[in-house]
Parts: sequence; C-alpha cells; structure tokens
Amino acid sequence: MVETLCHEDFYTAGVWSEESLGVYAGWVARKGSYADSIPVRNERGDVILIFSGEEFPEPNAKEQLRQRGHVFNSGGPSWLMHHYKDSPSFPASLNGRFHGLLVDLSRSVATLFNDRYGMGRVYFAETEDGFYFAAEAKAILAVRPELRRADYRSLGEFVSCGAVLENRTLFEGINLLPAASAWVFRNGALAGKSTYFDPREWEEQERLRPEDYYQELRRIFTQNLPRYFAGSERIGMSLTGGLDTRMILANCKPEPGSLPCYTFGSMYRENQDVRVARRVAQVCGQSHQVITAGNDFLSQFSDYARRAVYLTDGCVDVGRAPDLYLNERAREIAPVRMTGNYGGEVLRGVVAFKPTEPTAGLFCPEFQSWIRQTAETYSGITRCHPVSFAVFRQAPWYLYGVLSLEQAQLSMRSPYLDNDFVRTVFRAPMSKLASNEVSMRLVADGNRELLRIQTDRGLAGDRGRLAQTVCRGYLEFLFKAEYAYDMGMPQWLARLDHAGSALHLERIFLGRHKPFHFRVWYRDALAGYVQEMLLDARSLTRPYIERKGLEVMVRGHLTGNRNYTTELHKALTLELVHRLFLDSPIDVREKEYEDHTFSRSAC
Repeated sequence: MVETLCHEDFYTAGVWSEESLGVYAGWVARKGSYADSIPVRNERGDVILIFSGEEFPEPNAKEQLRQRGHVFNSGGPSWLMHHYKDSPSFPASLNGRFHGLLVDLSRSVATLFNDRYGMGRVYFAETEDGFYFAAEAKAILAVRPELRRADYRSLGEFVSCGAVLENRTLFEGINLLPAASAWVFRNGALAGKSTYFDPREWEEQERLRPEDYYQELRRIFTQNLPRYFAGSERIGMSLTGGLDTRMILANCKPEPGSLPCYTFGSMYRENQDVRVARRVAQVCGQSHQVITAGNDFLSQFSDYARRAVYLTDGCVDVGRAPDLYLNERAREIAPVRMTGNYGGEVLRGVVAFKPTEPTAGLFCPEFQSWIRQTAETYSGITRCHPVSFAVFRQAPWYLYGVLSLEQAQLSMRSPYLDNDFVRTVFRAPMSKLASNEVSMRLVADGNRELLRIQTDRGLAGDRGRLAQTVCRGYLEFLFKAEYAYDMGMPQWLARLDHAGSALHLERIFLGRHKPFHFRVWYRDALAGYVQEMLLDARSLTRPYIERKGLEVMVRGHLTGNRNYTTELHKALTLELVHRLFLDSPIDVREKEYEDHTFSRSAC
C-alpha cells in the first residue's frame, strides 16, 4: 500500500507496526513539509502519532504545554501527542485539514481521526480479514483487487454533478470516513465509530447584528491569519483578480518582496486575473509571475490527463489536468501555496456544483436512471444551513478533488476553513451570506488602496458610479461571451461559428477571463488524443456507453460544427477510471501511472 503512494524523489516514506494491537501503518510525506517528521512519539514512547496534513493551533497553545513541562520540536506535529495527553478534547481541539492515527500503548487503543470538514480524506474498506484504510483508494485496491468494481450510483453522480456524494466513492465496497471521525480500535478490531463534532454546535449559535457580525469576523480573521504564514518553508501567493486573495494580502501585510505572487494565465492573451493581480501585487510591494498552460502542456496532455485522474482516484475529470501542470510550476516558486480557496463558498454562499443531465444519446437508458437519481440525492444534501452545505458537503465531496490534485505537488493553505472563522460565519445575519459587502470591507479596512483596484468582474474600483456600472457590464459581457465561445457554446452557435470559421470569432473572446480552453483544444490540438481514446474498441463497448452516440459526438466536435466539451470530459474520465483502476491490477512500477501525493498514510 505504501509503495502505491510513493512516487517522487522529494517524498519520504516509512512503516510502523504494533503487532500486540494488530496495527500496521505506513506513510508518505513531502520532504520538508509539516508532516515530514512522522511518526512522532512522546517522551515515554507510549504515544505514537502518524499525521498527514497541517494543523494551525492557537498562538499560545504550544507555550502553555511547555510551561507544563512537555518537550517537543517547534515545527511539525510533534507537539500534538502532548496536546492529546493534556487535552480531553483531542482531536476536537485541532484546527486544519488533516487525518491521523494515534496509538496509545498505555491504553492499548489506536484512534483513526480526521478533521471536522472531512477534507483530510480517508478511504476505508471493512473485509473479513481486516480493516483497511488509506488516504487514496488506489492503495486499498492494490491489496484488495476484489474491490475493483464500479459503483454505478456513484458513477451516475460523478457524471451528473462532478462529485460522488454522501461519503461514497466510485468503488463498490470502499467508503469515506465521515467528517470529524474518531474511530477506536482495540486488539486489531474496530471497537467504536464516534464523531467528536456535530455541525449543530455552530448552526444553533445566536445570530449577530450586522455590524457586530462584521466586527467579530474582522477580529477573528486578522487575529488568526498569521497562523497560516507560519513555518520554515517558503510561501507563494496564488493571486487572482477577485476578493478572496485580496482580503488575505490586505490583512497579512507582508514585508515588501517577502511573498512571491503568481497567477494562472491564458495562452491566448493576458486575462483579467493577471491584469488585476499584477496591480494588487505591485501595491503590496510583491513580485508577480504568470504561469500558463500552453503548447508545452498540450503536447503532454495524455500524460497529465491520466495522472490527474489517477492522483485523485477519479475525483476530477480530465478538464482539471492543467491544474496539475500549473501546480508543478508553482512548486518551483515555493513549496507552500497560499490561496483564497473556499472564501466565496464560506462568506458569500457560492454554490460550485449542481446536477445536470448529459446530452441524450451518450449513455444507455439503464445508466441514465442512475444519473437522474442524482438530482434527488443532491436536493436532500442541500436541505441544511447554507454554510453547512458549503463546508461539510460541498467542500469535502466536490472541492476536495481539485485540492487533492494541487496537493500532489505542494502544500495548500487557506484561512477560510479556519475553525474560528467558519464558526463566526455561522452567526452571520442571513442578509450578509450572499453579499460582497463584508469581503469588500475586509479589504478596505486592511489596505484601502487595494479597494481602489477593480476586481476581474468589475467590483470595487475608484471610478464614478456610471463608469463603474458600464465597466462592470462590459466585463460581465466578456465573461459570458467567453463561456459561449468555449465549453458552453450552444449547438446552434457552434454551427454558425463553423460556417464562419474563417472569421475566427473565438479569438475575440477566448482568454479574457479563463485560463483553459477545452472546446478548441479538443477540436484542434487534442483531436488525435480524443479519437485515440474514445473511438477505441474498449471505450465504445463500455456497458453504460451508447456506441453510436459517442461516435457522433466525437466526430461532430472534432469537425467543429458541434460542441460536446462537457460530454468529452466525462467520457474521457470514465474511460481512464476503467483503464487505471478497474480493468487491470494497479502496477506501482509503472511511472506513467504513479501518484504524486502530499503527506499521506495507509494501513
């Protein structure tokens, strides 16, 4: 299992076991990362911790332990087992995205735990001969080949909304550890499945008045932000043209030249993210670079598509393959990437995914029934507090896929899943949960000069009201026009565009906002790859595929008079899931299929 997770020369790996308890564990970690020093032990050697992820404690938490006589290294997770001995609330008192295995020899117990959001994902399978768990499903599949079976309900959910819901996975018999789990094992057997946190603790708080809410949120945000800039590793800022990364820069106030910034750009032109981010970085006295997925990426697309699906156990489709390429290059700037991820979802209720039905004719009627069932399941999971949906459902089931791909190369940080911050957002007046007002005030109160820079979608800025309204309308038009000329192009427009192809109207719009352009990539640079993958005999005979429908879509898109970008994403991804995980045993010796994981563990 460990070999399945160990793939790069900048990773460390190891194993640990305690036969008397029936525990056998292993890990993989990036050299220099927070969890590089695992396993860690207390002074008596009777508490052993294997930890993956990062933990961001209260500023004085470590000092209080030292005052009580505990000795540990300043960096990394070594302090956590002392915290365990000292705090009856462990692991509820931890803050971050993580999972871990804590073995207490004095009590003859082992506890498998994860964070309260479920972002430190743990896959598990219960079989007759043991309990298997791992940070990635492929590690379990490598030793339990009988589990290499597709769960068709999960496949239907993935096709419909790009995520598998309710802690299921694509693989029948493998599930996810629920968020905030603390499962206890005695003598090698699972003795209890408990959770240490209930979202109702936050949902049932008293709501604050608008101004009181803002002041409390600002206090928590500015007080806790320095936690996320701690540590010995170099940090780079992934800067966009929106508000969430700007809130961080405005309030962390880095020394000039201390925080290298970079933005993901388009191969066609300088997009709005790049233009705005460059100005923001300049105001803050930081360097700025542009990283682009262009012809070099396209020439290696086959490899990146395969790795994207493999690294994430099929949690993302091949349309996210550029993220892997870009984060490889971001790692060259800094091994830690600070982002504004989850800011919009937590603060402003942004919904990132919804169920949709694919174009008729691609999938067989039996499989379509699984796809249609997703709408009912999705409706059920949305019946909750909007912040609960964002952090306890949308984040671990949908947003995790991209996170796992990014973490394949570097450590990802964001202050927007900080426990104190999220708990405070639950106290927001309903009127503030879908508003930009709080975000813009956090920018202004941190650095008013940054609010004078208009965002990529036309918010803020120092123009007059009329000029700002016109500018915002223009940017929104370009945003929607780019979508219409890229993956969202309706079929009638695709026919007209093809008829007038000599005009190259797409050149007017592509690259204004978005960095990836798969409609034209599939049609042109990647046409050979699409044909080779989807018109192959294996692909055309999958049990859920309508052969004629797939052939029509591939040829229509490659001709240019139809747009089936989304359908090609799904078909290519499902085919790779079959080839990588279901058709033949996982071969960890095959470098082209290997994983590139951040700190991981397996047992």
